[in-house]
Amino acid sequence: MNSSCRRALCLLLLLCLLACSSAAPARRSRRSAPRTNVIDACWRGDPNWAANRQRLAQCSVGFAGKMAGNAGRDVTMYRVTDPSDDPANPRPGTLRYGATVLPGKVWITFARPSMYIRLQRPLLVKSFTTIDGRGANIHIAEGAGFLLHEVSNVIIHSLRFHGLRPHPPGPVKAPGGAVIQMGSSDGDAIRLISSSKIWIDHNTLYDCYDGLLDVTRGSTMVTVSNNWFRNHNKVMLLGHDDNYAEDRNMKVTVVYNRFGPRANQRMPRVRHGYAHVVNNFYQGWGLYAIGGSMNPSILSEANVFVAPKEGNKKVTWREDGGGAGKNWNWASVRDAFINGAAFEQTGSGGSGPGYNRQQWFPVAAANDVGAFAAAYQM
Repeated sequence: MNSSCRRALCLLLLLCLLACSSAAPARRSRRSAPRTNVIDACWRGDPNWAANRQRLAQCSVGFAGKMAGNAGRDVTMYRVTDPSDDPANPRPGTLRYGATVLPGKVWITFARPSMYIRLQRPLLVKSFTTIDGRGANIHIAEGAGFLLHEVSNVIIHSLRFHGLRPHPPGPVKAPGGAVIQMGSSDGDAIRLISSSKIWIDHNTLYDCYDGLLDVTRGSTMVTVSNNWFRNHNKVMLLGHDDNYAEDRNMKVTVVYNRFGPRANQRMPRVRHGYAHVVNNFYQGWGLYAIGGSMNPSILSEANVFVAPKEGNKKVTWREDGGGAGKNWNWASVRDAFINGAAFEQTGSGGSGPGYNRQQWFPVAAANDVGAFAAAYQM
């Protein structure tokens, strides 16, 4: 048996042990600890889900809340039939035409079982747009990524982002119909700027030039769920920079995701705002798993942290400029630590997310998170 097979077998055994363990880190109740992924349970159990795709809008949880505004009789159902891309003059049938040009609420699906879309410049996704790749194998690859700029009510679901690289300035069609001169792009897979009520679910992201996901410049009410982040250095940035104080209002839920293998740092890295990091599976890290600066609040709840066999086993990292980080509210609640993983808690304990009825969801026990990760496939 070669080394890669042995590693895969060891991971499978670890996930099974986590799923079957009877030593739960906290007392379980029917209300607080389901043995299921509540997002997937909402729609995947229906064998006819493809006949009612808009049901998905009722399945989101966390700070994004329900995405009911993306559904309804006034939604235009649009099928991508053409994988080509013209940034300044998108043709009907292309992804850019549906995501940027069509007015009103748009629900985008894909006509082919497999598509490889190479965006020539970042795709400007407009408000009330759902990009739904379920049932198809859709690659956003070897080109530019998605940019959500001052928009709301966007769902990005079941896509594969990889091999994205920086692009020079050039003309791009913007929401509303104008062609704008866009500056150079960094090679992010998905970037949010001053956007709210965004749900990013069931995507696979890896091997891009800069970040896989950046939530910046006042963006808030975001849920990042069921994604697989792997083979990348800077995974997820929450908060623009240390001087951008508007990000103090940022609220992000990071739930049911798988990080790794070969994910180095920023899972996530948080500036200023609040992050609820819950029921995720961490398959090692390089520099750190969860980090931050500028007094962010982080509640890490019922995650599984599998430290690397060698190197840094600390989950957390702080850029605090002289020790101020000891007062930041970073809390670990019912997390599971494997291979010597360790979470440094600080402050007076992390405050709860304060979800409303549309945002709330029951948190699973950490020993069930392995089952989520083992079952997760794109």
